[in-house]
Formats: sequence, structure tokens, C-alpha cells
Amino acid sequence: MRFSGGQDRAWSDEAIRRIEAEANRSADTHLFAVPVPEAWGVDIYLKDESTHRTGSLKHRLARSLFLFGLVNGWIRRGTTIVEASSGSTAVSEAYFAQLLGLPFVAVMTRSTSPEKIVLIEKYGGSCHFVDEASQMYEAAERIAEDSGGHYMDQFTYAERATDWRGNNNIAESIFRQLEHERFPVPEWVVVGAGTGGTSATIGRYLRYHRHRTRLAVVDPEHSAFYPTWARPDQTATGRPSRIEGIGRPRPEPSFIPSVIDEMIQVPDAASVAASRHLLALTGLSAGPSTGTNLWGVWQLAAQLIATGQQGSIVSILCDAGERYACSYNSDRWLAEHGLDPTTALTILEEFFATGIWPVER
Repeated sequence: MRFSGGQDRAWSDEAIRRIEAEANRSADTHLFAVPVPEAWGVDIYLKDESTHRTGSLKHRLARSLFLFGLVNGWIRRGTTIVEASSGSTAVSEAYFAQLLGLPFVAVMTRSTSPEKIVLIEKYGGSCHFVDEASQMYEAAERIAEDSGGHYMDQFTYAERATDWRGNNNIAESIFRQLEHERFPVPEWVVVGAGTGGTSATIGRYLRYHRHRTRLAVVDPEHSAFYPTWARPDQTATGRPSRIEGIGRPRPEPSFIPSVIDEMIQVPDAASVAASRHLLALTGLSAGPSTGTNLWGVWQLAAQLIATGQQGSIVSILCDAGERYACSYNSDRWLAEHGLDPTTALTILEEFFATGIWPVER
């Protein structure tokens, strides 16, 4: 590898300036108050990350990963950027690669939603498809090596690329936006895990600032994250997740179980049901990973109600439902994949009518 000289350093300086300028032009994302019965005494908020320029929570991660690669000297003029991604991270990284004039290749499974593939290509990226999620890592490493490029490796670097102490990370933003609410320090923050980077950042932030807030991580069925947290003395394995963007067949290096206070396994059909319920309740269209978050939120809210405890719960609207028009928002597609949200929708309707979490059928 040739170490960068004066010209490469000048290019890197300009690249960092462009990314920082892009961030400075961007407004913070909204913290949306979800309407719930006043008698609950519980306030629910969603941090709407779909309003980022690239439409998802992964915009923050992509920005951090590019800055991390630049300050480490891994990304230079003309470097081909390669990532293993099921979609949203690749969309955001394609955007930042285009901003810097760099080629970008996304390695993903063939099951990735066509809407996300279109967005990657819109930002000048190209897609390399594999059959199984477990094949993504090796393929990405090979493409980066063959092209002399840089494998971003979100699954390894997500937890260290973002400053968990603050510096406008998502946790700091949430607490700033809650300052004038009636419960400014939430009882719970609820997130899913794709790389584990968001949960690691939030969990560390809560401890560093000595907040009493607890962190709950929701996980799709068959993912390796939950058993990794529940049985740390055993090696966990899982299966590829049916909820795009979260859940993994193996525990990733960025997943830090020790910062998590509670994990909740969520049936895949319940993730779909909760995102549909959100649309009916608020008019907000969200993808299935947001539904996974909400299934955990509603169970934790039921626990607060049952014990007469007031407070707030915050979660994340990860991306918009429009990205899944041909998949999770299609009844035909759901039937083909054995996902029936009917029972879970009934549970949510009963919960909102009674404030009591029904026994799941």
C-alpha cells in the first residue's frame, strides 16, 4: 500500500470538509409524539430517521464510517468503496461516495427490496448479488481486494466509528429534543440491531451521562443477537432475518451485549403488523424494522401501565414504508413468505382498547 503524500492529504482534507458541510446543511430529524390514550400516563416518541437525505437511520452510520475511513487513511482519492449491506446502509454509503466522487459497490442478497436497489443505482452505486446473507462478507472482501478498494465493514466498525459521548450522535439528539417534555428522561429507549452500532452508541451514552434510562433491544425471530445476549457463555448461531435491515445469522463484532438492559424477541409477522398499525394510528408509513421496534415499545408500555408507573419511551422510525411497496406492504408477497399479520394486529387493537397486553396467541 502506498501511503498518502501531500496531494492525497489535500484530497482527504477536502473530502472531510464536504462531509462536514453536508452535515451542517442538514436539519436534525423530528421526534414524533405518538398519540396514545391519556389514561396510560405514558408518552411514546419516535425519532423519525426517514427524513435524512438518504431516507434512513443509516445516513448517520454512513457519514461516520466515511469520516472514520478518511481519518484513518483508508479512503483516498479514487478508492473504490465496498460494503456488505441488505440495503439502507448501501443507499447511504452510495450517496456519500457520490459526494466524494468515489466508485461504490454494494454486496447484498438477491432478496433485497427492488426499491433500495434503485436508490443505490440512483446515487451512482452498483450492486453485486449473493444468494445467502452469510456470503456477503467474503464477497465484499474479495471485491475490495481485487479493486484495490476499501471494504467499509459496517458490522465491525459501526460501534467505534460514532462518538458515544455525544458529538451530535442520535442519543444526544434524542435527549436534547426531550428537554421540554413532561418526562424528559425516558424510562426506555428501544432499538433494533443490524450491526449493533446504534445500540452500542446509545447504551454507552446512557451510562456515560449517568441516565437512569434503560436500553431495550428488539430482535427478529431466528436472529443470533438475542441468544448471544441471553446466553453469553454459549456460541450463538441464527438464520438470515426476514426483517430487512435487522437481525443477523451470526453475532457481529459491533454488537455489545453488556450495554443492553433487556432484549425482546419479536415474531416477524408482528413486525409487519406493528408497522401497519402505526400507519393506521398516525399516518406515518414505516418499514418492518420500525414495526419490530414498536412491538417492543408496546410491551414495555404495558408493563409501565400495569405497575402504575408514568414515564416516556423513545424508539426509532428507521425508514419509510415506501421502500417496501413490493414486499412487506404487499399482501401477496407476505402470503408467499408465510407472514400473516392478522393475529398480531388483533393483539395491538386489544392493547389499545384496554391498556393490557394480551396473552399472545
